[in-house]
Amino acid sequence: QGQFVESGGGLVQPGGSLRLSCIGSRIYFENRDMAWYRQAPGEQLRLIASIRYTMEESYVRSVRGRFTISRNNAEETLYLQMNDLKPEDTAVYFCNTNPSGGGEWGQGTLVTVSS
Repeated sequence: QGQFVESGGGLVQPGGSLRLSCIGSRIYFENRDMAWYRQAPGEQLRLIASIRYTMEESYVRSVRGRFTISRNNAEETLYLQMNDLKPEDTAVYFCNTNPSGGGEWGQGTLVTVSS
């Protein structure tokens, strides 16, 4: 079963930036469509950005233009560059395959946007 380890979260002020990383293992990373998901307090887990094995990117409207997903297949690592962060971006962020289920959910990384 594949596994993911997310990192890079933290406390940031509105308008700030963070870069999240996710290392995947045992999932044949380079052949998989991957995605970032987030779960805000009291809400369901939602997919927010995806990148196909072909490098085609897709974003939900709420993060489009502010977030950039990327991947390094040689290092089996998925990234999420987050700029112009807003309080509503506060959530635990996870990575997984797209659709999810290609690996066990990791612990996620907490992003808190607050002044």
